[in-house]
Amino acid sequence: MRAFRELIDEAVAADVSGWDFGWLAGRATEERPPWGYATLLATRLPAAGSALDLDTGGGEVLAGMPRLAPRMVVTEGWPPNAARARELLGPRGVTVVEVPQGSPLPFADGEFDLVTSRHPVDPAWPEIARVLTPGGSYLAQHIGPASAFELIEFFTEPLPRQRLARDPEREAAAARAAGLRVHDLRTVRLRMAFFDIGAVVWLLRRCVWWIPDFTVDRYQAELARMDEHIRAEGAFVAHSTRTLIEARPAR
Repeated sequence: MRAFRELIDEAVAADVSGWDFGWLAGRATEERPPWGYATLLATRLPAAGSALDLDTGGGEVLAGMPRLAPRMVVTEGWPPNAARARELLGPRGVTVVEVPQGSPLPFADGEFDLVTSRHPVDPAWPEIARVLTPGGSYLAQHIGPASAFELIEFFTEPLPRQRLARDPEREAAAARAAGLRVHDLRTVRLRMAFFDIGAVVWLLRRCVWWIPDFTVDRYQAELARMDEHIRAEGAFVAHSTRTLIEARPAR
């Protein structure tokens, strides 16, 4: 394995825009949920007359779809990601709308047959319910509770309150309160493995909400300890959680 400083410097210099995790190939692995979200999406999108993808990132998930809905719209709150989504999806006729996090969706009531999202930041259930047609459906893969917390808490104090967030039953209850019926709700715990410290640094730079004050200088000691662990054990192991949820208007 290459030297600690070399791995760190490479990860700091690498691009972390968009939602493409290809830089981690060979350096980290993560199990995939058994339901195959991309396959589900590829089946549902062509069957919808109009579809909306929320928090689309750089558009990478939709870019991998063989067919899209005849009318396809996506939202993204971070301007660099929105620009990347326009590059990827614009040639396929997709409309990219920048919507700041927490803002109302700028769409009419009942405008979409299908609303989707892969890892939404904070699902706005009343807005999702509002823009769905009466026979529409929300199909999404959410981040589950305490995802990657072995990694996060290596750098921080224990986070007991934060471990309660993204509970699938609470999310389902919020969906029902917004007027949706939950037809499918599944959560799974998945193994993650990091094979060099550069992979950890790159991911912490990409997922800035995990450790908001993360910098290499600030966490130099913790990074050095993790590097020693990886060299001794072959990997640092954590676990992500994912929730599949499908909900439809109750009306």
